[in-house]
Amino acid sequence: MFSVADRWLIALGLWLIVISSFETMAFSQTPSPQPSLRTEKKFICREQSLETLITQLLRDLPSYANRATQRGRRLRRSSDIFSYMLIAGRPEFQPLPLKVDGSNSDEQKTTASDVEQVFFTTLERQYIDKKAVELEEFHWLLLTKTGNDWRFVMMFSQIGTYPLQQPPSPPRDSSSGSVAQGIKAWLRDCQAGSVLVR
Repeated sequence: MFSVADRWLIALGLWLIVISSFETMAFSQTPSPQPSLRTEKKFICREQSLETLITQLLRDLPSYANRATQRGRRLRRSSDIFSYMLIAGRPEFQPLPLKVDGSNSDEQKTTASDVEQVFFTTLERQYIDKKAVELEEFHWLLLTKTGNDWRFVMMFSQIGTYPLQQPPSPPRDSSSGSVAQGIKAWLRDCQAGSVLVR
């Protein structure tokens, strides 16, 4: 007859044998890769038309522009008023006539004809004295397509209140602003193949 202590020791020994066999089986099996729930497809800039490129760019632009704004905010701590982009959209592709200057050389005509124009709108929010103010910005973006990718040329912008109560501000060169920086960063990522289709 086994005592109660002996029975406990035998049960514990059997339990340890069972556990170690399960562990051996678990470690010997190679886990099969789980199929992805969503296949992520990379967006290839050079293969896209202007309309397709801009549609994807405007979807991603708020996050890119807001990151550029945050970088600028860290560098310029003296000012405490910054805009945050909420949405970008309403693209229009009907170009305006471009005049390079008074002379009409063939090279300048070719340069002007290689420039693609896009007009789009952004809705932004500022916090002034703890009060939210929404602004609508109107952008005129100039791009050109090289052999391998799309390049930023320049951009002009106008600012108005939202909803629009009076005419927007006169156009200004915004090629160095946070929206333009976001566009340049997106184009760089797109050229590198790191933009995913959403």
